[in-house]
Amino acid sequence: MQIKRWLQAPGSRQLLVFNCHEPWVYQLSVLGYGLDIIVDLPGKYNKGWDERMRPIPAHARLITLSEALRSSTRYYCIVAHNTTDLVDAASRPEPKLLVLHHTLEGRLQEEKSTLDPQEMKDALHRYVDLIGAHVVATSMFKGESWGFTDDIVHFGIDANSYPPHKGDLSQGLRICNFISSRRQILLWDFHQQAFADIPITLVGHNPDLSGIEAARDWNHLKTLLQSHRFFIHTADPRFEAGYNMATAEAMAAGLPILGNRHPTSPVKHGVSGFLSNHPKELQHYAQILLKDADLAHLMGQQARETVLERFSLNRFKHSFLRSIEISRRKWYIRKTNASAVDVSLDHPGAPAT
Repeated sequence: MQIKRWLQAPGSRQLLVFNCHEPWVYQLSVLGYGLDIIVDLPGKYNKGWDERMRPIPAHARLITLSEALRSSTRYYCIVAHNTTDLVDAASRPEPKLLVLHHTLEGRLQEEKSTLDPQEMKDALHRYVDLIGAHVVATSMFKGESWGFTDDIVHFGIDANSYPPHKGDLSQGLRICNFISSRRQILLWDFHQQAFADIPITLVGHNPDLSGIEAARDWNHLKTLLQSHRFFIHTADPRFEAGYNMATAEAMAAGLPILGNRHPTSPVKHGVSGFLSNHPKELQHYAQILLKDADLAHLMGQQARETVLERFSLNRFKHSFLRSIEISRRKWYIRKTNASAVDVSLDHPGAPAT
């Protein structure tokens, strides 16, 4: 009863959020909480907030890690995206929630790491238990990879924020960053074989590849989605899910999806797109959509319905709010147990609980 009253008690609703991927962090604005977003983190390709991906969320301010650690704000919850974030925030006393965005196998592959996957998984579980953090995975596929399947919260897409699809440009579209370091994860050789003779627009941050640029801003991205005929997503099932936020955005905007067969793909073959593990066959499907704008439009509308059903922004809101409360409950229980242990140490004759 005490815990229930504590969880429902009114108070500050300010989250401290490490920046990882602007489109994902942006959706947190739907929660209705204030956001302090930590930027200028090492390892990110850009300083600050990349407004080419999303505008700065409403009720948000950008701060550095040192400012966050010195802040007198009592945060409702701290949202982290990797172990480094958790360690960096260790001195903050608030509840902590870790979001898993990638598979363990994909991370090791991208980093060309020789670490033992089971050792990494065990180390994360031990550390999370030690600090009393809660873990959320953005898909069951990723949760199973790390061994955290109790709380799965899919990202949310507001389909109504995208203009009606036209598809008047007879080209395919693909959005991805750092292609060169993720070739195997993205099945890039397969992509090149399948779309060798197909007009494709590549968009993303790829400084080592000439002629490929990121969208200027979110409105520009929406225009690209509106005008292109279909969207491409390919991924090795050993390392990456059969969709990402860019894929779901494209579906919300009314584009059919082309890609390889993947057990987690939200695409229904022949209904909301085409899937094949054979490059020539996938190329044939691409040519059909380039010639038949009406068919592409019909399939794109089915893709949009899939997003409305599976990736509702409202569903994300309620699910993630629940995850935050679970995080706070775990933190409170750990804090209470730690206090009880301190009492028993100070007074050896007193019961531990």
